[in-house]
Amino acid sequence: MSARTAIALPALLLPLVLLLTGCSGSSSANSGGGNTDGRGSVTLNVGDQKGGSEAVLRAAGELDDLPYKIRWSTFTSGPPLLEAVNAKAVDIGAVGNTPPVFAAAAKSKIKVIAATHGTSYGEAIVIKRGSELRTVADLRGKSVAVAQGSSAHYQLTASLAKAGLSIDDVRVSLLQPADALAAFTRGKVDAWAIWDPYTSQALRQADARVLTTGQGVVNGLGFQVAAPAALDDGEKSKVIADYLRRLHRSQDWVFKHPEEWAKVWAKETGLPYETALDSVHRSHGTRVTVAVDEAAVASEQKIADTFAELGLTPRRFSFRDFVDTRFNAGLPPSTAAPRSYGKGH
Repeated sequence: MSARTAIALPALLLPLVLLLTGCSGSSSANSGGGNTDGRGSVTLNVGDQKGGSEAVLRAAGELDDLPYKIRWSTFTSGPPLLEAVNAKAVDIGAVGNTPPVFAAAAKSKIKVIAATHGTSYGEAIVIKRGSELRTVADLRGKSVAVAQGSSAHYQLTASLAKAGLSIDDVRVSLLQPADALAAFTRGKVDAWAIWDPYTSQALRQADARVLTTGQGVVNGLGFQVAAPAALDDGEKSKVIADYLRRLHRSQDWVFKHPEEWAKVWAKETGLPYETALDSVHRSHGTRVTVAVDEAAVASEQKIADTFAELGLTPRRFSFRDFVDTRFNAGLPPSTAAPRSYGKGH
């Protein structure tokens, strides 16, 4: 490894450690409870991730004059957040499209109650800029780093299938993002299957280029997942409905103020501003609030079945059994077109 790489690598690793994602299927520890916003007799316990719901709600002004309390607990990734939901320690939390599959497979007491849909340009398989690889089919026999059970693991599997290959046709290195970055930077793997903001980070800081994206391959969904006990509480259910509306308005704010949000997000996560802004333009700012409808359930069922076939989950199950559609009214379908900043990808 060159001296230049040796200097640059730690700077890349710090935000990667901070940003262990809700898309991951691997577990991480709870980083503890946080502050409380609002006032009133009802307290909504919200599970969050660094640079997540609390940050965007605060930036958009949606935590001002709350008629109820929100107690925040911060987690390093989606799986432990959903463990807290299952244990009734958290009423609701935001995760990617994969953690609910693993939680449901483990028979956790959870309900998927809301969704967002964004572009999948940030779900990518990247290679070195000077690589001779040109298509996904060229990955046959090559080594690919990916986080086990992550959204990227599914995207890799689906992209290979689209190219007429199976996961057995490549040499998979199961690595979490920080380790995968090190392997990719040092040339120990030929490709890296990742998601934003890692995609944006790799393109700017790891001499990477995109081999393929998840557009047309993965569903681009993210979810709000709640504890059934919280939904069964009449007062808390009303508060959850209001909380979801505030998140919806916050997502609208992000799309209209990408630079302002990128500054906040960069400060929260340790990402360079330019990388954060790239990620906002490429994927995070494109999200729209959508219904958890039959199309969403079907696409998640496909993920669940794929992971069951790979032996990464212990059983087959009906994803529909873990969905509550009471908050769908007035929302567009889950296949509604994401927003666009008009940027080329």
